[in-house]
Amino acid sequence: MESVQAIKQRFEIIGNDPKLNRAVEKAIQVAPTDISVLVTGESGVGKENIPKIIHALSHRKHGKYIAVNCGAIPEGTIDSELFGHEKGSFTGATGAREGYFEVANGGTIFLDEVGELPLTTQVRLLRVLENGEFIKVGSSQVQKTNVRIVAATNVNMFDAIEKGKFREDLFYRLSTVDIMLPPLRDRKEDIHLLFRKFAADFAHKYKMPAIKLEEEAIQFLLKYKWSGNIRQLRNVAEQISVLETKREISSQTLLSYLPVENQNLPSVISTKKSESDFSNEREILYKVLFDMKSDLNDLKKLTMELMQNGSSKVQETNKGLIQKIYGNSEENTIFEEKPRVEMIPTQSNLIAEEFEDEDNYLFAETVDEEETLSLEAKEIELIIKSLERNKGKRKAAADELGISERTLYRKIKQYDL
Repeated sequence: MESVQAIKQRFEIIGNDPKLNRAVEKAIQVAPTDISVLVTGESGVGKENIPKIIHALSHRKHGKYIAVNCGAIPEGTIDSELFGHEKGSFTGATGAREGYFEVANGGTIFLDEVGELPLTTQVRLLRVLENGEFIKVGSSQVQKTNVRIVAATNVNMFDAIEKGKFREDLFYRLSTVDIMLPPLRDRKEDIHLLFRKFAADFAHKYKMPAIKLEEEAIQFLLKYKWSGNIRQLRNVAEQISVLETKREISSQTLLSYLPVENQNLPSVISTKKSESDFSNEREILYKVLFDMKSDLNDLKKLTMELMQNGSSKVQETNKGLIQKIYGNSEENTIFEEKPRVEMIPTQSNLIAEEFEDEDNYLFAETVDEEETLSLEAKEIELIIKSLERNKGKRKAAADELGISERTLYRKIKQYDL
């Protein structure tokens, strides 16, 4: 068995990070078997190297090795790409076609971005993993294949399973062995080493002297987040090698080639801010509710006085209260000089209309139970008298009470009249 260092040199894997070495070591250990392997890690960490190592060190090394980017194949054609199709099985299928699982029989298939597979394709893939069988699109004949599957993904598979985007049984069949590659920001000692390797490669490729970072630029290089990982580092090294005339690269020059990345604030700060916002909104809501309760109690008091003393006296003694509740405009004035008997149903109607919407009943609880019962009794009495006076005609009774026919109908049902 080859050593980790020998394998890294053979496949041009740069770095001495312990997590990277462990990933390579696991690849070497599982290569002689036919165990399914799932390679996980962020985009750009170099996941494609692991299946190459596994295939090269396995007994399938003389068979075909096919890498498939599952996220790059349209959903409507991915079944045909993986499993093949028969002539005429769909529009444009002018002839039969062999799929990757048929072509790679005896070899290895690398399914990159396996988390992007449609659910229907996942079912087909699970069957291949369980018994090596598949069916071409448009065919009814079961075919056998003997392939080793190595998959890779940069998505959180447990989240995908929870959201119903990936089958749990397929996940556990694919991840018999899980190999995780660390992000570049966790391999700080390897960052400058990788940059120097890329700089040397591009110097040879473009026939120019290799660029070199100043000490301050090196420190900046190590502190940068590198969300695109090795792929982003390689891209930056190539840009600088081609575009800069000076071979000594300062931190300012390096900075000009790096996008400004949002540095996430500590979670404790974010939490405090959200709690503060919530507290402010809660205080405003409480104030609104208390104000509405106060207005409701004032309205209750005004109504009771109206029922006891008549409209003229109430308007004179409660002028300020009336303006507070109904405003100063003439069109909002609800009291008119009418006989006392006719004012009572109008004010009962006022209470009924005030609470006509379901949401407004939330505030009805603030009315004292004893007084509420008294108002209900008066309202029932008025409704009954109006219905008797109008010989049971609801529309006429509603007009007399000053409420809508719908409201009257609801109250008849409510009081079981």
